[in-house]
Amino acid sequence: MTGNIAPLLAALADPTRRAILDRLAEGEATVGDLAEALSTPQPAISRHLKVLTEAGLTHRRIDAQRRPARLAPEGFAPLDDWTRTLRETYETRYAQLDRLLADMPDEET
Repeated sequence: MTGNIAPLLAALADPTRRAILDRLAEGEATVGDLAEALSTPQPAISRHLKVLTEAGLTHRRIDAQRRPARLAPEGFAPLDDWTRTLRETYETRYAQLDRLLADMPDEET
């Protein structure tokens, strides 16, 4: 695997964390905002945000008493690199298979 994407995949495996990322794609949000939008208790949202932040997918900033979270697009780069590598590998393999099949004689049964 390119880089260590295991923490990213683990973070993305949970549907609540994916929903949090979807909401953060719209803009910054506090734990309270996310809890209300997702009908999930604030302590659970805080735990999910901790996992997302440790995986590098979100950032938190301090704004007086608030700690809004936002997406960290650069955190998705290792996953993008990994999927690009897979795609290139399989495109090469399928091209080889296409050439092999094209070279095979037609057999009528």
